[in-house]
Amino acid sequence: MTVVMAEDLDPSSADAGVPVHYGDPMREQRVLATAVGLVDRSNRDVIAVPGEERASWLHTLTTQHLSDLSANQGSELLVLSPHGHVEQHAYVTEDGTTAWLDTEPGAGAGLLKYLEMMRFFTRVEPRDASKEIAALSVVGPGAADLFPGLAAPRVSPVPGAKFAAGEVPGHATSVYDVTPFEGGLARRVPLGVDLLVPREAKTSVIEKLGVPLAGLWAYEAIRVEHRIPRLGWETDHRTIPAEADFVATAVHLDKGCYRGQETVARVHHLGRPPRRLVLLHLDGVATDQPPAKGAPVVLGDREVGFVGTAVRHHELGLVALAVLKRNVADDAELRVGESAAAIEAA
Repeated sequence: MTVVMAEDLDPSSADAGVPVHYGDPMREQRVLATAVGLVDRSNRDVIAVPGEERASWLHTLTTQHLSDLSANQGSELLVLSPHGHVEQHAYVTEDGTTAWLDTEPGAGAGLLKYLEMMRFFTRVEPRDASKEIAALSVVGPGAADLFPGLAAPRVSPVPGAKFAAGEVPGHATSVYDVTPFEGGLARRVPLGVDLLVPREAKTSVIEKLGVPLAGLWAYEAIRVEHRIPRLGWETDHRTIPAEADFVATAVHLDKGCYRGQETVARVHHLGRPPRRLVLLHLDGVATDQPPAKGAPVVLGDREVGFVGTAVRHHELGLVALAVLKRNVADDAELRVGESAAAIEAA
């Protein structure tokens, strides 16, 4: 089997350490879109947070309502700057004794530093568990069949701009069912099932599941199709949660004070964040290569946004997630480098 690693193509890749494809990226995409496949995402950073006060502590530090997150439940959270800009995004998975936070490759050090700074006298012991735990993703419509005991993700509707106090239920806005699996945990998420397993068991878990392998390129194509943002790709230093569609899954709009809350509340009640996340279709006439992360999106002679993740999709062709200024019309004639670009209405 041909295995192409991210670093084989780009030694400086943020996704170094995992395969980007196994010889046929388009076939791998079709497997994830129509059946089920397994993606090695073991380069993700993992932070362990044991301690009896972990739930209430994480509740006060992040955007999510976590004070009553139960054993065998998961969710998503953000850490914001004092001005409400997104600094960290992580999935949280609770097993009854430890909250496991998995985040982007390279983001764990910053998240852990923040958590350690905020410990004070709280009974928690956050640590880097990246060398202990490997993340894998079972993706596709057949993923749920392999884990029949896991309920589908439950994501609460985002309230209107002028919602009344108490209208938002007092629990996490996204709840992902979790079950023990092979010495680790399986977490049902929108694209399938994420696994957090002991690193030394990674190979045996892959063999036991016995599903086709797919590379990170295939996973990213499915993620882009479903408009799921990624920290560091669909975010920059001034991104606020509403601009990158994090509010539904990672932000509770009616919980106690946390850093950056004022900005989140103000933007939500005004109802018009300065930018928005969109799916762009690229014409692929001048080039069939996806544009680089951060490539400017231009309207006339004016830069109106940036490309986050661009992929070659097995059905949609060249597409990209981009963050654009709010006032860019859906029918605007945009360009990304040499390619014409069109917004697909949500």
